[in-house]
Amino acid sequence: MAKLRQISSIEHGLTEAIKNLKSKVIEEVTGKSESFLRKCSDPDLDQQLDHKDAVKIDKACVERGLTPYLLRAHEYIILKEIKNTKGSQQDLNELLIKFTILHGQLMDVINTAKNPEGHKGEQISGVEKKEIFDAFEALENKILKIKTTIEKS
Repeated sequence: MAKLRQISSIEHGLTEAIKNLKSKVIEEVTGKSESFLRKCSDPDLDQQLDHKDAVKIDKACVERGLTPYLLRAHEYIILKEIKNTKGSQQDLNELLIKFTILHGQLMDVINTAKNPEGHKGEQISGVEKKEIFDAFEALENKILKIKTTIEKS
């Protein structure tokens, strides 16, 4: 039976990356076998994932249009710790409202960038790309806060 891993763990992120990348890709980017990395994803074993390998795996994920699973796990862990140090419990409804607002802002930035009357017409300029990525980052941060709040409840 498969071991359950905490959603907010590096082990879970590694498990997701292994599941979604092909064995050949994992071995190609890290130089390590899939079975070795599966052992790294077992929270009961002492074998740990090397940081350089984690970056290589996330880069491979991004290149294939996948989520950088290990980065997300790391962000989630750090965000949870920051939230613990602040000692405040945000209401889920408030977070969802903020999420909706940020989603609207992202859509507005994208629509403005694609507007024929925009900075470079229908092509997205470098400045517009930065604005879009900043809006994505704000939205991703809110998603992580929502996940943390749900996990605590």
